[in-house]
Amino acid sequence: MTAHDKRLHAFRPDLADARLQGKVAAERFVDGRPARIVQPVADLVREPRPDAGLDTQLLCGDAVTVFDEAEGWAWVQAARDGYVGYVSGGALGPGEAPTHVVHAPRSFIYPGPDLKLPRMGELSMGSATTVRDFAETRGTRYALLASGGAMIAAHLGEADRRADDFVAVAEDLLMTPYLWGGVSAFGIDCSGLVQLAMRMAGRDVLRDTDMQAATIGAAIEPGADRADLRRGDLVFWKGHVAIMVDPQTIIHANGHTMLVSREGLGEAIDRIGYLYGGPTGFRRP
Repeated sequence: MTAHDKRLHAFRPDLADARLQGKVAAERFVDGRPARIVQPVADLVREPRPDAGLDTQLLCGDAVTVFDEAEGWAWVQAARDGYVGYVSGGALGPGEAPTHVVHAPRSFIYPGPDLKLPRMGELSMGSATTVRDFAETRGTRYALLASGGAMIAAHLGEADRRADDFVAVAEDLLMTPYLWGGVSAFGIDCSGLVQLAMRMAGRDVLRDTDMQAATIGAAIEPGADRADLRRGDLVFWKGHVAIMVDPQTIIHANGHTMLVSREGLGEAIDRIGYLYGGPTGFRRP
């Protein structure tokens, strides 16, 4: 990462975050305004056009700072991990401070408190919403959303609820499809899996693999035959990261299976090494 990595600092030749005044060159500096993501998942791209490369995603309820809006696009910075990019203007709304977070991998939104009603949407694990009340129908408890609709209450947890084991969260996401730039249970990439799993355990980490390799926990030596690795350790390759499930097994979102899957660490090292070389480092959160 550079001193003013454009992934983490909002600056362009014509406009920049006011906090960067005196540090970067720009024609104008602004404070930005707060907003929240109101779509289930919002793609954050590097240029304001539909065919721009996907850098990451934001989940429903995520807070952002909006620095510019033009031609249907908003230039924003995510509050949780600092990532900067463009989202569709339709993904933004004022939003209330969320009261609950989705803890199930995925959950449906119904028009009312009845699972037999046609679904009207769905949210991923990690999405946040505001619950105004609860209701029960045929023994099932529902959360009634301030934005409209109802969700299965057991799929939600209060905003301050934290998972005990981030690896167990990653295991809940097994078989999730691989998606470059994805951060949700609808589609996720390797560093997105690390980020979402740790997010559910109450720890916000940076988004991309190089950022995580430089900032999460402390570097460790795996020992002879990697015998000193344990559950929760992270293994990094150039452009890739995996989570240790036990001393011999990893879980990772990967382009080989195109899924979140388990794999023997030794097998993964042999397979990945053929094209990309061996692990570049190991870290313990």
